[in-house]
Amino acid sequence: MRSEESIGDRLKRLRLERGLTQRELAVPGVSYAYISRIEGGARQPSVKALRKLAHKLGVTPEYLELGSELDEQERRELRIAEAELALRLGDAGAAEASLRTLYAEARGAGDGANAARACISLGLIADERGEHAAAIAAFGDAFALDRPSPLERHDVFATLGRAYSALGRTQDAIELYESCIEEVTRLAPDNVALRTRYRIYLSYALSDAGDLLHASAVLREALADDPEDTDPHMRIRLYWSLARLAEMEGRSSAALRHARRAIALLEATEDDHHQARAHVLAAWIMNSAGDGADARAELEKARALFGRTAGGDDAAMLAVELARSAALLGEGPEAEGHARRAIELSEGRYDAIEGGARCALGAGRALQGDLDGASAAYERGVALLVESQRLREASQACRAWGAALRSGGREGEALDVLERASELALQTAQ
Repeated sequence: MRSEESIGDRLKRLRLERGLTQRELAVPGVSYAYISRIEGGARQPSVKALRKLAHKLGVTPEYLELGSELDEQERRELRIAEAELALRLGDAGAAEASLRTLYAEARGAGDGANAARACISLGLIADERGEHAAAIAAFGDAFALDRPSPLERHDVFATLGRAYSALGRTQDAIELYESCIEEVTRLAPDNVALRTRYRIYLSYALSDAGDLLHASAVLREALADDPEDTDPHMRIRLYWSLARLAEMEGRSSAALRHARRAIALLEATEDDHHQARAHVLAAWIMNSAGDGADARAELEKARALFGRTAGGDDAAMLAVELARSAALLGEGPEAEGHARRAIELSEGRYDAIEGGARCALGAGRALQGDLDGASAAYERGVALLVESQRLREASQACRAWGAALRSGGREGEALDVLERASELALQTAQ
């Protein structure tokens, strides 16, 4: 009924049916002139205006806009979409409160699809705050209600996998991504881009688990499968992954070459956030090669690009590399300050980041002559790096620790630590 009726026609019809003039229908914020323009087809009403006019006319905003009433489930879906929009526009606080209410309502009404959708958004919010365990729990609840397809919500599966890795559950991340690859290959064999995306995620999880050979094989498959004229964002992800893996294998020149390719492509996309992350990646490679000055230049670019948008993990990684570059430049207090900030951001959330931060703290304390404090920080940092399968970084930290002890005249302790460095280097090469 009245399917061809415009919003303006519908507004005029409802107004006349109620015996109202345009002046009588007007409300604060919606003038009679504004109503006249809507009815004449010269203006589309805002969401706020729709709500005010609908209330005065005694109909729902959905009926005024669409000409048909929505059932309760459809209305709930619309409210979830509004909350998701608020989240994308940066109003996470209001979005989270609304989504929690909607999740409870949907569960109570037996509306599994909308309950799952709200729960997924809550999981994404939790992960953005660095609350990885809460994110995993939210995604688990959502999947139990209505599991999305990896073909449609790769953002959800990518976030879940990263959350697993952040908590040291790398095998769970590996199995998740392998299942996604299998599902995409089976249901959409021609979707090369999505399969490549999941292979990149899998390579990250495998390298986090210390299986660098398998990670390298997965990336070679992705490169062989992915044509050169593909989406530039996919090329960026591939170069990024190759850079990260090369550095973990100790091939710093190759790592930096891949990182610079990613940065060049990102500059063309004007994606400031990911460009900032790429500069942090380049700084990590440079710091690992002992080039603190160039690393600092990369980090200053990253800070400018991040602005105030760096989330928990990004801010922590930025602080770690700032601490490492300060230590390489002999700036003990600065290294300690950045390292303590990184520890505050990463403690209990991401062992690899915290491990790097504690080793940087050790370097900062050593530069200030506190060898006992340095040793305590290095001890904890190396243990966290080993737990995270970052054996090369743990070996490098032990070498720096041993050098600091030797400079302080503590030869016996230095030899023990340097022996650990050698053992870790051998494990890395295996």
